[in-house]
Order: sequence, then C-alpha cells, then structure tokens
Amino acid sequence: MMKSSEHTPIHLFADNSPYFITGAIYKKRPLLENSDIKKKLSELIRKYFAKYNWELHHWVVLNNHYHVMGKSRRGDDLVPLIRNIHRTSAIRIHKLTRCGKPVWWNYWDYCPRNEKEYMTRVNYLLNNPVKHGYVRNLRNYPFSSFHTLYEEKGRDELIWQFKKYPDYSKLVLPEKKDDF
Repeated sequence: MMKSSEHTPIHLFADNSPYFITGAIYKKRPLLENSDIKKKLSELIRKYFAKYNWELHHWVVLNNHYHVMGKSRRGDDLVPLIRNIHRTSAIRIHKLTRCGKPVWWNYWDYCPRNEKEYMTRVNYLLNNPVKHGYVRNLRNYPFSSFHTLYEEKGRDELIWQFKKYPDYSKLVLPEKKDDF
C-alpha cells in the first residue's frame, strides 16, 4: 500500500521487502555532528529496528542525515519505526544542542527491485562519509556499518563489490531534490 500527503513523499508499505531509508535534519543543520549524538542515533536505529522485527543490514549517520538499508517484516511498521527513531533522538538532540524545533524534516524510503538496485544503494550508503568529505578512507569513519561488513567480507571482496556496482556515485536520490 502507498500513502502520501501534500508535504510528504510517497511511502510504500511492503511486507518482507528491502528498504533504503533516509532521514534528514530540518534545513540541513549539522545537528548530528556531535559524536555522542551520532552514537546515540545509531543505537536508536538498532533498537527500533529490533523492536519492530525489521532486519538492519547497513547504516550510516552523518552530520545532517542518515541512511539505512534493511528488510521489513511488516510494511505497516515503517511509520512507527521512523517516528520512534525521530521522536526519541529529537529529545536528546534538543537537550545537547538547544536547537529550535523541528529537528527532523522528513524521511524517504525506496524498495530496491533487484540486486543491482539494492547493491548500488548499499555502496552509496557505505561511501557517504567519503562523498561528504568526512574521511578519505571508510575505515576511519566510526558511525557506519562499514566496519562490520569489512570484518565479514574482507578488503578484497568489498573492492570487488564497489567495482561490480559502480553506479552509486551517479545515484540521485529524491531527497536531494527536496529543499529540506
């Protein structure tokens, strides 16, 4: 089932499906630049994915947004999953930064239709710290699932993965068009 309103992107609610999700801070403020906030948001993502029985495959937290790749159990849980992540993290962000409201702008989701779409988005997510200039080597960025993947697959297999699915660098996501 799909759902949308005038000020939100269309959301697809699909059971047992892969999801690529992006959550963005309102007006692109760098409210997540604090390491403690990034760490807490990472923990909240894992907590709420587990609570709703969604599989969390990959994730990255940056200064003004995050990306996750996972698999739904029940598509209808997408809204409460993201609402809980955003609500709980907003309380902590307000406390630490004393920023004005709102904290979060919105979220975008996409269900990859095949292996190429899935892996292109995984590579996009993993490469985000390099793309945004935070690091030159992904092993130097701690707020990502890259380290787990590196341990599981190893250097050579990850190099092969990035070469096999190189289109991540050309990917234009819907949220890039939205002036959040």
